[in-house]
Amino acid sequence: MPPEPSLDVEIVVPVHNEAHVLQESIWRLHRYLTEHLPVTWRVMIVDNASTDGTVDVARGLAETLPDVAVLRLERKGRGLALRSAWSASSARVVAYLDVDLSTDLAGLSPLIAPLLSGHSDVAIGTRLSRTSRVVRGTKRELISRSYNGIVRTVLATSFSDAQCGFKAVTKQAADRLLPLVRDDAWFFDTELLVLAERSGLRIHEVPVDWQDDPDSRVDIVQTAKDDLRGIWRLFTDLSRHRLPVEAIAEELGRSPLAAAERPGFGSQVIRFCVVGGASTLAYALLYFVLRLLVGGQAANFLALLLTAIGNTWANRWFTFGVTGRLGAVRHQAQGLVVFGIAWAITAGSLLALHSARPDASPLAEILVLTAANLVATVVRFVLLRGWVFRTRRIGPERRVAGAAPSSSSSSSETEPHLELIK
Repeated sequence: MPPEPSLDVEIVVPVHNEAHVLQESIWRLHRYLTEHLPVTWRVMIVDNASTDGTVDVARGLAETLPDVAVLRLERKGRGLALRSAWSASSARVVAYLDVDLSTDLAGLSPLIAPLLSGHSDVAIGTRLSRTSRVVRGTKRELISRSYNGIVRTVLATSFSDAQCGFKAVTKQAADRLLPLVRDDAWFFDTELLVLAERSGLRIHEVPVDWQDDPDSRVDIVQTAKDDLRGIWRLFTDLSRHRLPVEAIAEELGRSPLAAAERPGFGSQVIRFCVVGGASTLAYALLYFVLRLLVGGQAANFLALLLTAIGNTWANRWFTFGVTGRLGAVRHQAQGLVVFGIAWAITAGSLLALHSARPDASPLAEILVLTAANLVATVVRFVLLRGWVFRTRRIGPERRVAGAAPSSSSSSSETEPHLELIK
């Protein structure tokens, strides 16, 4: 189909082996858009290497209905479908929705309007708003809320629903963000939204009515594993300033959100507990090994010292979002002071144990010291947050203590082979 410079919205419908529902869904979508969407639009069906005749159904729809086109890909992946269609689109706004139409189409106008008006850069449907009406099983509800909770905690995001199949983005923002998105499967949505928010783009949320598709064939376990790997990869790339989000913000005339500078208090507490749990386990194992070689006090000191160094580094990077070399030595020095306080707490507990039970076993020592470490953990968090990694005010903005300037880089993906069908 030739480009249409005046096209306002292109709505992409990714499909893979959906011949049994495609025709009815597209008819329904086309009828709704014709009657209710007062802008120029086009529906792009993107077939992801289907083997059940889906592409033939799509061709028939494109020949029968005006403003419907088909794009055939030889490789599977929802992210790949969206990247390919959005990159080639000439519309002012690009959007997508799931072929099962689980989301009420009445949400399309409020999804697209803020982007066409210039108010927002990205719009998403959310099933987690108080005003959303959702019908789905307990299992999927729990998985969805857990996943979005992990995304908000680890990646310090503010949007509520990363995976709802109902999104739109301005073409200008899409062209800048898509080359940075590495995932071609289900994590594509989350990665795009995180990069958009970190670049200071405005994300508009639309509460939607959503009904679960009983015929969904998504492999939940594999998808969850892939998503968790994607979260960790994206967190690492952002923490090490491998992605030019600041440059994007400058190009598009936006300012990065405060959440991109430093995780909120609740997120810091959760992250600190994760680091503390891992450090406590490492401490117990180290103490048990060292206790066989040296005395109890020496084993406690060495185990605590080694875990303190690792703990300070992990909290600096993971909990408080401080990266780069600036201030790293000072932070470790201050961390050792905090270590000394924690050591005094644990050493005092060990002295108290030996005073009460001179013949205490190594297992008893481990239990007492583990409990003492829990107390020391609270003290460590207060000192790390309020002293070591406290936020300092520099000019009109607040920046994380010791944060290094970001570097700009970009990446590109090889474009897949596309077959555009009239």
